[in-house]
Amino acid sequence: MYQYSTSEQRFLRDRAGQFRNQVTRYLDGELEEEEFRQLRLRNGLYQERNAPMLRVAIPYGQLSDAQLEMLADIADRYDRGYGHFTTRQNIQFNWVRIEDVPDILHDLSAAGLHAIQTSGSCVRNTTTDHLAGVSPDEHVDPRPWCELIRQWSTLHPEFYWLPRKFKIAVNGAENDRAAIRFHDIGMELYLDSGRQVRIRLFVGGGMGRTPVLGKLLREDILPEELLPWLQAILRVYNQHGRRDHKYRSRIKILVNSMGMGPFSEAVSQAFSHARGRPAWQPAVFRRIAESFGRAAPVSPEPRLRFIPVRSEAYERWQEHNTGQHALDRYVIVHVSLKPHGKAPGDMDSAAMRALAGIARKYSSGELRVSHEQNLVLPWVNRERLYDVWRLLDEAGLATPNIGTLTDMISCPGLDYCSLANADTIPLAMQIQERMADLDRLYEIGPVRLKMSGCMNACGHHHAGDIGILGVDKGGEQWYQFTLGGNAGNRARIGKRLGPAIAREKLADAVENIIATCLAMRLPGETFEETVIRAGIEPFREQLYADHQKQQDHKSALSG
Repeated sequence: MYQYSTSEQRFLRDRAGQFRNQVTRYLDGELEEEEFRQLRLRNGLYQERNAPMLRVAIPYGQLSDAQLEMLADIADRYDRGYGHFTTRQNIQFNWVRIEDVPDILHDLSAAGLHAIQTSGSCVRNTTTDHLAGVSPDEHVDPRPWCELIRQWSTLHPEFYWLPRKFKIAVNGAENDRAAIRFHDIGMELYLDSGRQVRIRLFVGGGMGRTPVLGKLLREDILPEELLPWLQAILRVYNQHGRRDHKYRSRIKILVNSMGMGPFSEAVSQAFSHARGRPAWQPAVFRRIAESFGRAAPVSPEPRLRFIPVRSEAYERWQEHNTGQHALDRYVIVHVSLKPHGKAPGDMDSAAMRALAGIARKYSSGELRVSHEQNLVLPWVNRERLYDVWRLLDEAGLATPNIGTLTDMISCPGLDYCSLANADTIPLAMQIQERMADLDRLYEIGPVRLKMSGCMNACGHHHAGDIGILGVDKGGEQWYQFTLGGNAGNRARIGKRLGPAIAREKLADAVENIIATCLAMRLPGETFEETVIRAGIEPFREQLYADHQKQQDHKSALSG
């Protein structure tokens, strides 16, 4: 794992101290609300529906066991004993007090964690593949490139007050697990015919009110040209992006209004001025890259554990919650944060401490945060896999549902978010209850269900096999469905199924969509493949035919 230097640790402490002064001035009435708003956002502090919320960065989704224990301490000391892992590889604490935040940031800095630029109109936390460095389909480890971007973009004087927030994602594997086509800038690292690293840049992607897939800007960027190209893109956006309308200020709007040709030309001109600035420093990059070398196992000498009787629970977990590692000796373990009856992505402090202990003993002290709001143990020796399962099971962290319908993504919705139009967490729990039968889940097969409580799309509903968007209709909660979205190699924006469904009918609608798929899918087809082959019309016809029957029956009873 990347280790912060002494000077970087000092920077984090100093930053926390600076924010302490800003909080003191605000509480003493020396800073107006709007003046403080910009300062707090750039330190990850939101004012949400019920209380202030602090968003903590987990750069490129990588955590140590000690850092996870620190997050557990923060949850107990300053919150209500839990945190919420997000789709952008961050963690949020939903019940903090403003006056405690400087202490929280100081404590976080001791563990190499921070909340810098997790909000505000600046370059946010750069995200990547949660299997970076351990996946067998990887061409280039993206983590050093993410760290390079983090160091370059943090407190960048030119790009600290952009027209709107700015998100960068990096992928270096055959399969895109970083959703690069849905980001303001998406980077794809690959090897050319001479086995040299090259970079493809996509620009102008995003979700929200106007979902757009990023467009290819450059195909064959050299490593030493990366930062000048990023600088050129951000400079054009900073100069020409709209600042008069919140919902038309993202770079995707600028790209579409200018047209890709003129936008690309403007970026090329900016690049010609920026070329060589910032200068490429191979020694610096080598130092960064070397810190991400493959982990040296620190667990006890592996030995095969005797399993006295056949364990169906273990076998199910092994089949669904483990994955192939780049090294045969190891296994990737996916830790589901989607047990039935809990909010997707939530984790209490006891589970954090238990998982930190498991990671320390069995995964070289390393964990990852995924875009699906789960955690990963990337360095488990396959001969200790049963031991790991047993400990995870004792901690309530062995739900064998990775990739299934109940492994859903959900934003916090009306339970917390001041922007939300509708509930998400109670509806997610309803769906979990309906789909509690594991045999049925496995029969259905892989389904990516993603739910957002408003148009900001924090639940990534545009990219779900089944996408659900909460909307407000005259003070009542309704839900729109989309089908066929994809965030990976076959990036697609889901197609709207039809009119919104009432809140009390949402779980029924999900059941209807699944039943329609099972009735018409071909042998061996996944949900995604069935939707691609058949289109959304059969799903629309069945869903709204059943919905109309229910309405007619209700009318007949009332008549």
